[in-house]
Amino acid sequence: MSGTGSKGGNGHGGSGGKGPDGKGPGGNGQDRKRQRRGRPAPGVGAGAGSPRGAQPTQARLLAVRVLDRVQRARAFADLSLHHHLAHSKLAAADRALATEIVYGTLRWRGRIDYLLEKLLERPMQQLEPVVASALRVGAYQLLFTDRIPASAAVDEAVRCVRALGVERATGIVNAVLRRLSREHAEMPLPSLAEDPLEHLTHSLSLPPWIAKRWLDRYGAEDAAALATASNAAPPLTVRANTRKITRDALLEELLPRFPEVEPCPHARDGLRLGRKGDPQRDPAFLAGRFTVQDEAAQLVLGMLDPQPGDLVLDTCAAPGAKTTGIAERLQGSGAVLALDRNPQRLRLIARAARRLDLTGVHILERDATQGLGDLPTAWLDGLDGPEAPAAGEPLLFDRILADVPCSGLGTLRRNPDARWRVGETVPRELARIQLQILKRAATVLRPGGCLVYSTCTLTPEENEDVVNAFLQEMPGFRVATPDELPDEVQGVVSEEGFLRCFPHIHDMDGFFAARLVRQASDTNE
Repeated sequence: MSGTGSKGGNGHGGSGGKGPDGKGPGGNGQDRKRQRRGRPAPGVGAGAGSPRGAQPTQARLLAVRVLDRVQRARAFADLSLHHHLAHSKLAAADRALATEIVYGTLRWRGRIDYLLEKLLERPMQQLEPVVASALRVGAYQLLFTDRIPASAAVDEAVRCVRALGVERATGIVNAVLRRLSREHAEMPLPSLAEDPLEHLTHSLSLPPWIAKRWLDRYGAEDAAALATASNAAPPLTVRANTRKITRDALLEELLPRFPEVEPCPHARDGLRLGRKGDPQRDPAFLAGRFTVQDEAAQLVLGMLDPQPGDLVLDTCAAPGAKTTGIAERLQGSGAVLALDRNPQRLRLIARAARRLDLTGVHILERDATQGLGDLPTAWLDGLDGPEAPAAGEPLLFDRILADVPCSGLGTLRRNPDARWRVGETVPRELARIQLQILKRAATVLRPGGCLVYSTCTLTPEENEDVVNAFLQEMPGFRVATPDELPDEVQGVVSEEGFLRCFPHIHDMDGFFAARLVRQASDTNE
């Protein structure tokens, strides 16, 4: 999971569609048609000299609004962007442009702010949030895109602040972005060799606390490689629904629409589609033949390795990609009970199960930090194999997944806003909740069963430290050894039996997982 309690998926980041290059409105009929489509007509110079009534392109205005909300309200960028796009009438190319600007600006905000502050001569935090967002949007286009003319980037930023009611800021936005356009090529950035911390912070756009941690843990070269990979657009990765289609058959079906499609190196049901496109609009997705899911998340399913006939518990299940993956591996025999404390997010699991045409998926509103010894058993009626426990006894499961809420710092390429939203104390604060969930889950695991603990973060407080604390408090458990784990995870499992995936090494999200086995003689409830 990611984002201090919200799970991350494959995300929308970096889709990179082509957007308009408009320079300003004109006066003929063709120009008016462009304006009605939300595109400025060509022919007018950039900046504060554009007509006061000129409107910005809707894609850029939407991007500024999303970024403003992310900064002011600490909103999740993916949710805010989805909301704004759902209520817009943007064409596909403009939707792609808005998405690219939002995610690109968030990825590179550290470098953007570093360069802007040299021209502003004051911190960005002293600006009105909407003005700061407009400056960043303009700067992103100047620094990181080559198909948008500098004049258009500057002019559109000015139009955005004017359209958002901050007419007084048009002068400074125009002046700063014009200077950035002329001077940025000669503005030096800190180098890794001379100052690794400044390089990670200002050149590679990490908050100082994350940069320092990565330097201390991985060393300068690996920390820079990890930061670079965390700023890149991730691959589009999907999981074949093996209840409907084999991975090889799905590959053949997708090849005409995704020419770069290839099998995942590790995940047995996974395909990488390349880095462009929208798989959730593909006919095969709509027909339930695949789920969008990063390979690292698929390998968590490999760590759990559910078998037909198993009774499985998914403690923090929404939005349900792992729940449905469990159901696919059960092959119609056994069942998975998915818990989440958010009823709206539980509905996402039910919707996904219907799309995939899966049986054996049951959902229940429950906070996994609370006791699980009183889970209902009526849903077991009609299942082959599992039987309700005796009166007064808890329902026990063969396998349990505790994919806990975490800081999400392994998914920065998909959720770039997390680096700016998550504070230095958050990992330690979350670790207490994670340990509580893990201990609660352990009480309903049958002797001999396995419990997989997983996160999509890289901080030891949320990973190894939680597992070690759990083992100290629950002596009836041990970490499964590498030779006890399935073949598909062998390439990413350490000698201790921990799954560790990294963007710069595996081109996957940063994930951690451990399989904890309850000894058959253990009676600790």
